[in-house]
Amino acid sequence: MAIDFTPLFRPIFIKRSRSAHKAADRVAETQRKVLHSLLTRAQFTEFGKANEFKSILKSAEPEKEYACRVAMRQYEDIREDVMRMVKGERDVLWPGVCRDFAQSSGTSGGRSKYVPITPASLKGNHYRGAACSVAFYLDLVPDSRMFAGKGFILGGSFASQLKVADPRVKVGDLSATLINRINPLANMVRVPDKATALMPDWETKLPALVKASAYADITNISGVPSWFLTVIKRVMEERGADSLREVWPNLEVFFHGGISFEPYRDEYVKLTDSEKMHFLETYNASEGFFAAQDDFASHSMLLIVDADIYYEFLPLGSDVALPITDVEPGKVYELVISSSNGLWRYRLGDTVVIDSVNPVKIRVAGRTRSFINAFGEELMEDNAEKAMAEAARLTGAAILNYTAAPVFADDKRRGRHQWLVEWETPPVDLAHFGEILDLELRKLNSDYDAKRAHTIFLDPPEIITARQGLFDKWLRHAGNHKLGGQRKVPRLSNTRQLMDTLLNLNS
Repeated sequence: MAIDFTPLFRPIFIKRSRSAHKAADRVAETQRKVLHSLLTRAQFTEFGKANEFKSILKSAEPEKEYACRVAMRQYEDIREDVMRMVKGERDVLWPGVCRDFAQSSGTSGGRSKYVPITPASLKGNHYRGAACSVAFYLDLVPDSRMFAGKGFILGGSFASQLKVADPRVKVGDLSATLINRINPLANMVRVPDKATALMPDWETKLPALVKASAYADITNISGVPSWFLTVIKRVMEERGADSLREVWPNLEVFFHGGISFEPYRDEYVKLTDSEKMHFLETYNASEGFFAAQDDFASHSMLLIVDADIYYEFLPLGSDVALPITDVEPGKVYELVISSSNGLWRYRLGDTVVIDSVNPVKIRVAGRTRSFINAFGEELMEDNAEKAMAEAARLTGAAILNYTAAPVFADDKRRGRHQWLVEWETPPVDLAHFGEILDLELRKLNSDYDAKRAHTIFLDPPEIITARQGLFDKWLRHAGNHKLGGQRKVPRLSNTRQLMDTLLNLNS
């Protein structure tokens, strides 16, 4: 029988859980200290000098002074500075030289973003946040044996659209950097090995992942739900098993993030041991590790406020960001962050719903650019995820991936929403699935309901079945290296560009 190291590690993680919760209970004091630390360390950088960090630190109200002196920024505002960092310039946005960069989704101009991953942000945020998620889990499950076996961590690679001459500079998925820079001792409790984890070609990587994990004693898995489901199916095929319980009988937790888990929850519940299995959501982006679920009874995540990120919250439609002490429950805000990777008052592009303020708990509402408002319906990603999950549950369907876009009115038809869905298990009646989806959207969104009332302004949704592998093909298309990494298919688009591309591939 394998040695269970959980009792050895538990006290360390429980201490981290207590620390994170204590910080959350003292959010104003904690965030003030974080801002002071960030400004102090970066005051002699090019950015710190230009924005007078030294003067801000002397202010009686540094939070207000900081918001007054430093303008909010989006990626295009700092692209040139980041590219100078890629070329090796030091002390630009953060002290020293940065050699790791996470390639992330393109901006509105279509170009990829390259987010600095500094040593300070790795230690103070990304790894600290990951430790928080494990700590919360061990706090919730006193009889856990997760360190009696291996963790299966699914990551990306350093495949990149950016060509860098310096071999010391690594550009790729955030997960590749996290795996590459992790303490070597962690390799003792995880699969696959680093060489396999960082393989760039997913056609050869997938069989290697199956080989590394199919006969291992896996107790915990971490990754994006849609991609992990693909890997799990291949592992089950390798073992000739009908469920994951037969393959990994000691599997007890899935740390998931990147996309909403709701459309995939029923499938994972069906495949795993319901008496043992737990699911814990994390909010970890290229720009930082922001939050993790600390209560199985609620899908809200605790905002991690003591991990090198200073938070502000921008109300939708406003140009004035609020400090964390001024947020209101039930409201939707865009996240604005300042962090030890050199992002200063950076508009993340993600929106969150505030579920509670003491402590601050959030749910991801979606991207600021991921919505449909072609007819005044203001359909947000959060609405879509919940409605799709419920329609799948009620029809016995299982969804692999989907996206939606408007179809604009012409002289024959009113406008409508078009949903392109790749099924794991298709519904028996596609039209019935569409009816339920429509009904759930109307329940969740009053603007959508008003536009659908009596079918005066908006026709019922149109559901189109995508052929198997369509979204993977798109992810490979046009140099898109995201297949299997931090894979994110845009759920909602307000234009036809993505949908038309996918429909052409589908035909």
